[in-house]
Amino acid sequence: MYIRRALTLFCAAIVLCTTVTTASADPVKTANGLVEGTTDGPLRVFRGVPFAAPPIGDLRWKAPQPAANWSGVRHADKFAAQCMQRRVFNDMVFRSAGNSEDCLYLNVWTPAKPGERLPVLVYFYGGGFIAGDGSEPRYDGAALARRGIVTLTVNYRLGVFGFLAHPELTAESPKRGSGNQGLLDMVAALRWVQSNIAAFGGDPRKVTIAGESAGSIAVSALTASPLSKDLIAGAIGESGAMIEPTLPAVPLAEGEKIGTGFAAAVEATSLAALRALPADRILEATARPGLPRFSPTIDGYFLPKSPAEIFAAGGQAKVPLLAGWNSEESSARAVVGAGDATPEVYANAVRKLYGEQADEVLKLYPGTSNDEVLKSATALAGDRFIGFSTWKWLDLHGRTSGRPTYRYYYAKPRPGARGASHSAEIEYALGNLSTNKTFQWTAED
Repeated sequence: MYIRRALTLFCAAIVLCTTVTTASADPVKTANGLVEGTTDGPLRVFRGVPFAAPPIGDLRWKAPQPAANWSGVRHADKFAAQCMQRRVFNDMVFRSAGNSEDCLYLNVWTPAKPGERLPVLVYFYGGGFIAGDGSEPRYDGAALARRGIVTLTVNYRLGVFGFLAHPELTAESPKRGSGNQGLLDMVAALRWVQSNIAAFGGDPRKVTIAGESAGSIAVSALTASPLSKDLIAGAIGESGAMIEPTLPAVPLAEGEKIGTGFAAAVEATSLAALRALPADRILEATARPGLPRFSPTIDGYFLPKSPAEIFAAGGQAKVPLLAGWNSEESSARAVVGAGDATPEVYANAVRKLYGEQADEVLKLYPGTSNDEVLKSATALAGDRFIGFSTWKWLDLHGRTSGRPTYRYYYAKPRPGARGASHSAEIEYALGNLSTNKTFQWTAED
C-alpha cells in the first residue's frame, strides 16, 4: 500500500541533478572553524567537512574522537577519501580519490537562506558494512536540497576497521565494549548535526535519518541505540534492519572471538601489533578465504540488547518510521540453485531449507508450475535475505512506538529488468536518475 503523505519527502518527483559548481559559497561558522563550500545554482554545497578526528595510529579502532579546531577558512570543495574498503560491488561509483583511514567527513547540500530552519535528511550509504561512500552520485543531495531539504551524506568506517571487536579493545574502552566503531561514527555525525546544522539553515529538531541496505540496517540500529535515539525526529529504512537473518548484531564475546581469530591470521599477538600494521595489509588480509565477516556487536553501550529486543520493549526512539523493500531483493536462484526451476526442484529445495516446516512454507510460497515457482522462489529468496527483517522492524516499531509507521513495497523495475532489484529504488527516491548511465531511462522513469 502506498502512503502518499509519508512518501512526500522521500519519493519526490524526479529532478535531474547536476554537480556543476559556479562559485565559492560564503563561509559558514561551525563549532570547529569556518568552512567555505561552493555554489550550485541556488544551492550551497560543502564537501569533506570533518566531524571527527582521523581514526589513525592509536585512534585506530577507538570510538570517534572530536575533530580538531582550525584557524582561518577551510575549503570544503572536494569529497574526502572513502573509508578503507576493497572493490566488491560493481555498481559503486566514487567521486572521491582513493581509500584512507582518514575518512570521517560528511557532505552538506543546502538551499537555505539566512535565518531559515529547514528539515534535514542524513543519508547513510549501503554496501554490507564493507563498502560504500558518501560521494557516490546516486546519493547526491542536490535534488532533495532543491525541494527544500538540507541533505547530508556521511562516511563511516567499514569492515575490519569499523567492526573489529577484540578483548584488548574492550578492556581499553571506558564503556567496556568494542566492535561498533562504524556505528559510533554515525552517532558522532548526528551529534555534529545537532551542534552545527543550524548554521547551514537546517533545523536540528527536524532531523530524519535514512539509508539503503546496510544504511537501512544502520538506521534501525541508530533508532534503537540509547546513544542516538534522542538525536533524530524520523527514520527511513530502504531494505534492511539489524534483525535476524539480516546482518544481526552478535554477542560481544562472539565478536571478540572473531577479532582474536583475525589477529592470529595476520600474526599480530597484541592490539599494539595490530595497530602497527599498515592499513593496506590489514585490508588485504580480509580477502583471505575462510576468514569470518565482522559483525556489529551487542556491546552493552551502543547496543545494550539486540535491536529486536529493544524495539519489542519500546526502548527505541519514538519517531515516525517509513520502511520497506523491493519486489526482487534476491534471485529465485538463491533458493532453487542453478538448475531448472521446476516444481519438483523447488519443493526439494524448500524441504532441504525448512525440514519439517517445508509443507507450511510451500502453502505460503506455492510452486505448482514453473511460472509459480519463479514467482514464489523470488519472493522467498527476497524475504530470507532482507524482506523479513525489514517487516519485523516495522511490526515491532508499530506495536511499541506510538508513532506513525508506514510500509512501502517498491516494484518499479529499471529499464530491461523483470522486477525491482536490491538498491533499484535509490536513484528514483533521491532524484538522481541522471547520475546512472547504465540504464536507458524513459520518460516514465
